[in-house]
Formats: sequence, structure tokens, C-alpha cells
Amino acid sequence: MGRVGVLLLNLGGPDQPDDVRPFLFNLFSDPEIIRLPFSWLQKPLAWMISTSRARKSQENYKLIGGGSPLRRITEEQALALQESLSKRGQDAQIYIGMRYWHPFTEEAIVRIKRDGIDRLVILPLYPQFSISTSGSSFRLLERLWREDSALDRIDYTVVPSWCKRPGYLRAMAELIAQELDQFPNPDQVHIFFSAHGVPLSYVEEAGDPYQQEIEDCTALIMQTLNRPNPHALAYQSRVGPVEWLKPYTEEAIPELASQGVSDLLVVPISFVSEHIETLQEIDIEYRELAEEVGIHHFQRVPALNTHPIFIDDLADLVIGAVNSPSLKLADVPQMRKQVKMYPQERWEWGMTTAAEVWNGRLAMIGFIALLIELISGHGPLHFVGLL
Repeated sequence: MGRVGVLLLNLGGPDQPDDVRPFLFNLFSDPEIIRLPFSWLQKPLAWMISTSRARKSQENYKLIGGGSPLRRITEEQALALQESLSKRGQDAQIYIGMRYWHPFTEEAIVRIKRDGIDRLVILPLYPQFSISTSGSSFRLLERLWREDSALDRIDYTVVPSWCKRPGYLRAMAELIAQELDQFPNPDQVHIFFSAHGVPLSYVEEAGDPYQQEIEDCTALIMQTLNRPNPHALAYQSRVGPVEWLKPYTEEAIPELASQGVSDLLVVPISFVSEHIETLQEIDIEYRELAEEVGIHHFQRVPALNTHPIFIDDLADLVIGAVNSPSLKLADVPQMRKQVKMYPQERWEWGMTTAAEVWNGRLAMIGFIALLIELISGHGPLHFVGLL
């Protein structure tokens, strides 16, 4: 089989305050994050948003130490995975490919080529698939493979999502149970799953399976937990003027309080590492919100990080992928489902309903807002809270 490698894909995060603005620029330059009908608008809009949001984001990162712990935790996960694989008799070199900050996916591919890897497992550290997370990284890898014929010698296989893995479900259930048992009345605690949101159009227009995978995963975790607790699911981290998946976390918490919920345990279901959205958004913003609306017993389940059950399950997943037929990027089922508005270069113009709505809506938001903001420093993006 030759030399085996594992490429772990993740979002990335700024290591220090000076990294925040360029990190945000990279993030919003991705058409899978902000989808526009004109590709030439992408970078000017990304520059505007990153410049406007940089100071506030820096302040948020200062609250958690000045930078994101994501790189450090991902490196710890890589080391733990390598050790778990070694115990199972599988030698493998682990690589980290971040989408928007160092070490970039492109950097990881250079090292993979340099090391002469023959068999590569591409493993996103996102349990559920979304076109804005795993899909974005897969699209980048597709481009890298097209542009570099030397990569054709690498026999690779892709793991699109793994949120139904029994080890992952057991690890999540174990962490939830540990936190529940710290409450005075564990069975009465409301379990609140908070997932990273995506625009509703990703699901309805682009065929993103993310919402379905999140809902299925939530049900399986509760089934594995096997406790009588009530539970709910909501979505966090929305930005911009368009509608995102509902219910929104910041609206669901007050609603639960109005129903008499006083004990709340938050489960960050779409995150396997601590980062800004767990340490600042949930632990600080949502905790303050919960206290304001009368929920005084607020706890959060920690991210999986290097939980041994989770890491060992990833090792089993990698070994299974190494010894199974290859799944190529072009054949990923979740990618092939996206038939509307995806990919960007196949934008549908003309007198169709979807084209009429989205061409006008996104052209207006992107083009007119850009001109107004550049000329006046004020405009619809400020008004809707995007800047």
C-alpha cells in the first residue's frame, strides 16, 4: 500500500490579534461563505467586511486569550490520532489543512507531496457535511488536483461526514452525562443542542444536507444518552441580512425561559474543538443572555477535543477508509446533490423562478451595497448589521 497519510481538514483561526483581519478576509473571500452572482465582487466585499469587523472580533478573541486555540487543539488531535493508529498497527503521517489560516490546506498538500504519500485519507473535522465547511475544503482540493498533475499519483479517499459513528455518539453521550450529573436534579435539565447555522438558501436552493444531518445526529445522541431529559435544537453564529436556519439560539434561549426552563445544558453539536464560538459566543454571550431571562443554572458540554473514545473512533474510521475502495472528490454524494446555484460558475441566469429571485436579490445586496459603502461609508450593510 505504500506510505499512508491522513489529511485533517478544519476551519482555522487567528493565532493572535494581528491575524484577525486577514483571517476574516480569507473567510469572507470564500464564495461558499458569501454567495454572490458576480465573482469580481467577492474580494472587495471581503475587504470591507473584514476591515469593519476586525476590531470587534479582536475584542472577542481577547476575551479568550487573544487568539483561537483551534490550531493547538487540532495538533493535539492529530498527535492523539497518530498514536491511536499506531496502537492498532497502522502507521500513518497526519497532516493538518486549515481553510482560512495557517497551516493552510495548500501547505499541507505541499508536505504530502514532499513526503511521498501513496495512500491518503481526507478527513474533515466536521461531523456533519455542509457546503460551507467540508464542501468548501473539498472544492479547494478539487482545484488543487486539477492544477497539479503530480497529485494524480496519490491514491486518496474522502470521508464526507461521520456524525452517525457509534464512537462519536458514545463520546458525546458520555460528556453530556457527566455534565448532567453535576446538576441537583439531572433528569429535569433541558438539553439544548446549538449548531453552527447556515443560510436557509443553502438547504432550500443549493441542496445542502447539513440541516438533515444535524437533526439526525441530535436524535442519535439522545438515543445513545438514553436519559429522560427534554431537548431542543437551535442554530447560532448567523451574520448578514438573509434568513438562516431557525430557530436561532439567541431567540430559543428566551423562549425556553418563558416556558419555565431554569436548568439548561448547552451541547455544541457541530464543533469537535474549543474555539471562538464555544468559548466566547456560548460561554459568554449566551450565558449572559440566559441569566438575563432567568436561566440561572447554565452549563456547557465541553468540545470533544482529544476525548479517547472520539479519537479511537476516528482511528477506526481511518483504518476502514484505508482498506476500502476509494471515494473520490467528484463522487462525494453530498457534493453531487447540490444541483441548484452550485457551483458558483454555473449560476443560472434567465427567466426561471430561482434565477429571477436570486439574481436580483444578491446583485442588489452585493453590487449596490458595495458602491454605497465605498462612497459614503454608510449603507445597507451597516443597517442590517453585517458591518
